[in-house]
Amino acid sequence: MHPKTSTLDQLEHLEYNTERSPLHIPEYGRHFQKMVDYAVSLSDRDERNKAAQAIISVMGNLQPQYRDVADFQHMLWDQLFIMSDFQLDVDSPFPITSKEKLQQKPEPLSYPQNFPKYRFYGNNIKRMIDVAVQWEAGEKREGLEWAIANHMKKSYLNWNKDSVEDQVIYQHLFELSQGAINLKDQEDSLTTTDEFLKINGKSSPYGTHQPQNNYKKHKNNRAKKRY
Repeated sequence: MHPKTSTLDQLEHLEYNTERSPLHIPEYGRHFQKMVDYAVSLSDRDERNKAAQAIISVMGNLQPQYRDVADFQHMLWDQLFIMSDFQLDVDSPFPITSKEKLQQKPEPLSYPQNFPKYRFYGNNIKRMIDVAVQWEAGEKREGLEWAIANHMKKSYLNWNKDSVEDQVIYQHLFELSQGAINLKDQEDSLTTTDEFLKINGKSSPYGTHQPQNNYKKHKNNRAKKRY
């Protein structure tokens, strides 16, 4: 056969991805999909069962790290039926999961939707405020209110990294508590900004770790005679 004729025949029989059957589980590749399609096309049930067992065996060998995982074999059989688009009629050792059940979407998780007005304080501050307003008036509640206010100031400085007046914190606390906590007219003050910055290691650009003085070391190195 002429080489050009052979090349033309090959070009005529080229397969394009757009013309191929879809890969239901792309991780297994085209050859696996063809094996499954071949098993589906077998008319004899015994032959289909043998083909299915052989495919499952190869699938298991490709993932030896999961052999000890519970329900590993069940997962392989589910994947086999998925790749056959649930057209493979064989005797499965496990209950055949329906297509509708596998495609069923899980129920959405219920995340807490407690979004405070000032997001930089976080949800925990709002929860603490909700607890504080339920307590009876007294020293215990007063102590919690001041603790909340100080924590709010610390959170504000983490966000703003500059400074903040106590009255700003008091106003925010008043709003978040819907007027139940009012520290605006109190004579006591919150922890100072300098104290918070010192605690956070922000009193210097190097934090709590000061740079080592290597000037003498470099000076001595320059004085050494180089060869």
